Amino acid sequence: MKRVLTLALAMALAATAATADGSWPASMFGFQSAALSPDLKRLPAPDLTGPLPAIAMTDGITEDWLMSRPEPTGDEQWKCLTEALYFEARGESLEGQIAVAEVILNRVDSPLYPRTICGVVKQRGGGGCQFSYVCQGMVKMRETRAADLAGRIAHAMLDGAPRLLTDGATHFHTRAVKPSWSKRFARTAAIGAHLFYRQPGTRG
Repeated sequence: MKRVLTLALAMALAATAATADGSWPASMFGFQSAALSPDLKRLPAPDLTGPLPAIAMTDGITEDWLMSRPEPTGDEQWKCLTEALYFEARGESLEGQIAVAEVILNRVDSPLYPRTICGVVKQRGGGGCQFSYVCQGMVKMRETRAADLAGRIAHAMLDGAPRLLTDGATHFHTRAVKPSWSKRFARTAAIGAHLFYRQPGTRG
């Protein structure tokens, strides 16, 4: 029995060496090349053109990562962005809140709007406010956890987190309403309860 096993092992080693250097065909040893097997099929190339889900477009920003950061603090612009996220989007997912932050920062970058975050969120015109909570006089953030998360998101966005969710959106509204401008502006995203749009000419 030992002789049989030894002989089989020797033949296997010889076959491996011989086929590796190409001096002997694999068929001589009873092997079938995988490359020639009719049962093997080449897998199709992955489709990389499909849209990514919102959660994959925040470039690794997760709530766990945000909560691992130091307690957020900042200047007046950070405070204005924090309040806007809290009052406009605290019931939304992380992606939904980041999307609202993108809208505000996109406006700051646009020549059509004030050049500061506070100027954008407190802008008035047409008999109302750009952000409803301003006209309603809301300033007290009573939900501690939601306020803390909004502050952390605001800090990350001001630190340069990528704006990849809304494709340059400058406007948003809830699905429950349909403002007149929504018919004229290009819709760029739909995240949670909000639809996002980009005003023509806002990219300078």
